[in-house]
Order: sequence, then structure tokens, then C-alpha cells
Amino acid sequence: MVRLAGTSVDIREVGPRDGLQPERPLPVADRVRLIEALLGAGIRHIEVAAFVSPDAVPAMAGAADVVASLGRPEGVLLAALVPNRRGAEAALETGVDELTVTISASEAYNQRNVRRTVAESEAEVAAICSLAAQAGVLVDVVVSCAFGSPYEGDIEPSAVARLADRLLDAGCDRLTYADTTGMATPLRVHALLDETGSNVGLHLHQTRGTGLLNAWVGLERGVRRFDTSVGGLGGSPFAAGAAGNLATEELVAVLDDCGVVTGIDVDGLVEAAALLASLVEHPVPSAVAAAGSRSRLVGTDEA
Repeated sequence: MVRLAGTSVDIREVGPRDGLQPERPLPVADRVRLIEALLGAGIRHIEVAAFVSPDAVPAMAGAADVVASLGRPEGVLLAALVPNRRGAEAALETGVDELTVTISASEAYNQRNVRRTVAESEAEVAAICSLAAQAGVLVDVVVSCAFGSPYEGDIEPSAVARLADRLLDAGCDRLTYADTTGMATPLRVHALLDETGSNVGLHLHQTRGTGLLNAWVGLERGVRRFDTSVGGLGGSPFAAGAAGNLATEELVAVLDDCGVVTGIDVDGLVEAAALLASLVEHPVPSAVAAAGSRSRLVGTDEA
């Protein structure tokens, strides 16, 4: 087993965007409450909104208002998802620190998600990277369906790697590989990292119960960036079976016990997950949110 104690990881919290996008729309004030609770738990990298058409994703309406309400929290990297140049321009006007852009390794999924071919999306990514570079803002391109497509089945890791090379040539700063519908397994994580190296992020889903296991495999392989969602909410509204992001509190709870440094308080995350459940008016899928953190039982007589 790889010794990981003392290792530091960057967890990008995507709950306020990815977690909320399939839910009924919440008022801006409630979304800000959730973000502030997450910041209070020690989150320092957070995707706060998506600058998309409210007709397409009603839950993300008011993105600029969310960013304005947050101000400039010290030591926090604020990220926003943008689908195109118009969204990028709107996001950059708010002063966010990072743009996230999605493109799919699956041609069929890309058409359903953004109504473009992959080649057209590559051109759009290049344009967004140019805008962001002029503003001194980072661009992280999230490659969806990196471990398989619900429409096309398996996708060869070599094809994902070739797409990644083109995206880096287009000017993106970082790449994150997304398991959009929970098709990844440890074998497939190993296969992709063999092709791409470990200087990447992983955006994993618990759809089939493998998200935490796949994160551990990535960690042992040297991956140090992970996207997670408080409460385990979220998923693409454009792909059946996409629900179930890896819960932030589930990953942090395991990492803490193994001595991996996150700077995040798992009990604070559990409280944020409870707030989220009250806002969306239904339970969240996270097991740690339901059971509480292990630390609350240590030193008690509970069985």
C-alpha cells in the first residue's frame, strides 16, 4: 500500500453548481448560505455557479448575483462553469478566479449536452482559453464520459489522451476527467492514468458505488485534485443515470483518517449537508451525512 500520510490534496467543491443543477431552483440567498457553510467548513476551492441559459438550467439562474453576494473570500478560489464564450465573458466580469469548461470524450453525449460536435467544442474551448488568459484567469477543462459513454459504451483511453493533448494545445491550464454516469472502475482509472499521467483532476460519481474506491486508486497513482459534491448530490441533467457525485464528506472522512491533508473539517461538512437537505427538501445520498463522522464516535460507549 502506498503511504499517503502527510500528502496534501486539492478538493474542489462542486455542490453549489453540480449538486444543485438538477434540483428545483433555489433562491440566490439560499445558495449563498450553502456556500458560506462550506467555506466555514474549510473549503478553499469551490465551483459556485454556472453561467448558462436559465432556460436550459433553471437552477443556475442568478449566477452573477451569487458571486456578487460572496464578495472576495480570502484564500478561496472561486470557480464558475461556462459553456461558451458568452458565458465566459459574463463570468469574467464577476471576477471569478477559475473557469471550468466541459467537453465530452463521447461524440453522442457532447451533442446532447451542448449541441455541438466535439470538434466544435474544441474550437469553443480555445476561444474561452484566450479570453481567460487575457484576464489572468485559470481554465480547467472537464472531459466528461472519460471512462465510458452511456450512448457509445467504452471509450479507449488513448482517444481520451489524444483529446487531452489537443485541449492543452488550445491553452487550457488544467484537465479533469469526469466519470459522468458512474462507469469507472479501478481497472479503468488505471488504464486512463497510464495514458495521461497523474497530473490531472478526477470528477467521480457514486452511481454504481465505486466513486470512493476510484478516488483511492487515483490517490495511490498520484492524483492530487478531486471534484466532490456536498451530500453527494448532482449529476448531468442531460444523461440518464448520471446522478450521484462522490460526496465531499465521504472522501474527506477517509482522507482525514489516513493522514491526508485537506484542510477541511468533516463535521462542518456534515452540517453543511444537513443544511443542503433542508434547502432541497429531501435527504441527501451521502452515508457520512446520514451517519455522522467517525470522529464523533471515538471515545464514546456507542456500539
